[in-house]
Amino acid sequence: MAWNEGYVSDIEYTNGFYSDLSPHHLNFSCILNGVEPVPMDQPYTYFELGFGRGLTLNVLAATNSNGQFYGNDFNPAHVAGARALAAAAQLGNLTLLENSFEELAQGCVAGLPQFDFITLHGIYTWVSRENRQHIVDFIARYLKPGGIVSLSYNAMPGWSAALPLQRLLLEFSASFPGRSDLQIQAGAAYVQQLQNLQAGYITANPALAPRLNALADSDPHYSVHEYLNQDWEPLYHADVMRDVARAKLDFAGSSDLPFAFPELYLNADQQATIDLLPDAAMRETMKDYFLNTSFRKDVLVRGARRMGAVRQAECLAGVHLAMLVPRAQMAFTFQTKAGTITGNEQVYGAVCDALALRPHSLAELAALESLQGQSLQSLAEVAAMLVTGSQVVMYFRGEAQADSGGITAHRLNQAIAAQLRYGDDYRTLCCPLTGSGIETEFIDRLLFSLLTQDRGQPELAHLQAQAADAMARCGRRLLKDGAACADDQAHQLLLDGAIDAFLRDKLPVLKQLRML
Repeated sequence: MAWNEGYVSDIEYTNGFYSDLSPHHLNFSCILNGVEPVPMDQPYTYFELGFGRGLTLNVLAATNSNGQFYGNDFNPAHVAGARALAAAAQLGNLTLLENSFEELAQGCVAGLPQFDFITLHGIYTWVSRENRQHIVDFIARYLKPGGIVSLSYNAMPGWSAALPLQRLLLEFSASFPGRSDLQIQAGAAYVQQLQNLQAGYITANPALAPRLNALADSDPHYSVHEYLNQDWEPLYHADVMRDVARAKLDFAGSSDLPFAFPELYLNADQQATIDLLPDAAMRETMKDYFLNTSFRKDVLVRGARRMGAVRQAECLAGVHLAMLVPRAQMAFTFQTKAGTITGNEQVYGAVCDALALRPHSLAELAALESLQGQSLQSLAEVAAMLVTGSQVVMYFRGEAQADSGGITAHRLNQAIAAQLRYGDDYRTLCCPLTGSGIETEFIDRLLFSLLTQDRGQPELAHLQAQAADAMARCGRRLLKDGAACADDQAHQLLLDGAIDAFLRDKLPVLKQLRML
């Protein structure tokens, strides 16, 4: 058997940052679901299994100096790239390993501690059953009692209609050996031909349309790993819980925060039908039937300790919120996996008005005159929706600021900015206030890097000239009518407009997040 064991390894995975893997987010999920979190006011340990390009681990290590971070990936290109980024930022609390799940499960890596957090994004259904067993064995060996696991995976029944699509792409690619990104592009084109010819499988499954559209437009670095792994298998939640039982894991909730509030996505009759089932795993699986779930983000705990109302309120009081977008851009209608949810304009508006002034804890929000009568639980629901809508970020105060001045976060941001000359792979900036990362556009990262170099806000004309020079060095042009603007004068006008918007809308947010 080849070293990659049927897993795609000839091209790298996408370089994404997954904020729901952060210790802050996972603790918040536990609290919302009434489960005791991991203390973060003291040193803790964290391991990401299969870290891919390693951006998430690098950002978390740079912004959470109270944690010791570890991770593995068996793709040497992934490990080399992640280590180079960590070295550029001089991250002393990050260890990146090139080891298989089997080697880790068997204890072949000397010196590993017990872990408070173990996370893995997506790969559980992309690897063989043997490797899934190794993953569970690793958790059983290394997770502390009370420790948290984030386990996300392709789920049934939401993938049921697309199972033949994955098989078609896998078999098609095997028939035309070559580089996997070219295989998936050719496979997507072949599927398009089937659509044009009204193949019965496609016409009989109208629910396929969003997935087919996404396949045609998706980054090959993602779609190759989604469709071309030989051991690809979507799973039912009940089966996953049987898998992890030997690691003594309890289901705490979902890192999709709105799922902590069943009334948002299930009506009374649906909930009553689910409640007829005596088994907890089956009840959770039945929710997937109502929602046709295709991807789950399970939060699991080794020995979940359920909290009473008083203890939960104490934990919720310590949740802090900071805004990610200007107040004028905040909206209270959210598209979730459970459908469209609209928040109470008065309550959401009062929360956002407060956050526009400065970050607030839920306890501080509850004390505001404009929010009198709102419980911590109801404000936690508001927080969950605003976080899900990428308008607000949550964090626990103190731990994220242990590194005064955000020195490591600043170094990693400099390393990310240095990558701008090569492309747009690194799209996240570190936020030491929140212990997480902030997704940004290319032009915003470029302007951010110029401002950090100048240690402040330079004269507008100077910033405009610097930005124009930097764009030229990167070989980048802003878009006009969907295409790169070729005219120099028109491009400068576009750039000046982007700078004005950044200074007006983005810069105040970055300053409130203490990134500048």
